[in-house]
Amino acid sequence: MKRIAAFFDFDKTLLTVESAKPGLRYLYNKGEITLGFVLSIIFINFFYQRHLISEIKMGHIMLRLYKGKKLQTFEDHAHRFYDDCLKPRLSRTMLTCVEKHRSEGHVLVLVSGSIRYYLRPVINDLGFDHLLCTDLEVRNGILTGRTIGNICVDMEKRTRMEMLADKENLDLFSSHAYGNHQSDIPMLDLVGNAYVVDPTRPLKKLAKNKGWPILNLA
Repeated sequence: MKRIAAFFDFDKTLLTVESAKPGLRYLYNKGEITLGFVLSIIFINFFYQRHLISEIKMGHIMLRLYKGKKLQTFEDHAHRFYDDCLKPRLSRTMLTCVEKHRSEGHVLVLVSGSIRYYLRPVINDLGFDHLLCTDLEVRNGILTGRTIGNICVDMEKRTRMEMLADKENLDLFSSHAYGNHQSDIPMLDLVGNAYVVDPTRPLKKLAKNKGWPILNLA
């Protein structure tokens, strides 16, 4: 018998903010990135928030901060970063949704363009069954600033969900998905029960046309 899954985006869906904000602040305070890099991201983010830069392009820009650094340095701080910076910003509304799906025996899947090392504490703490995300390329323990495969956004999310569904015998028509950004549309279109969470303007317009429920982060 096929199982039902619940797929959750992370930034501004399960989490009330973009994780890059507390992430940059945390890394700057640890001396891992320069003020110049932080300011450049703030400048670029101005255009991203106005949908003038795609999520894939923004992801590649953010990857620059990893180039030439040790992966172990980031892994060593991952649990502390989650406890101090991410866990307090999890959405109460979405945590209630997670628990509802868990109680109904659904397979819980986190689907995010963010990086594996700091999403592992999230899925471990919340008891998710699977993590689909972006993996960093490493050579001799040093990050190259590139990814293994594609950044997990847009159509890549859909592709990985389809692969997981095939592997785990999931019924996508009966499954659920939650996202906030227009780049989540391929993911939301794949399941029979799509929900948008404090959506961007383009996604909100589409959600109204499709009759997708609109949830508020709280």
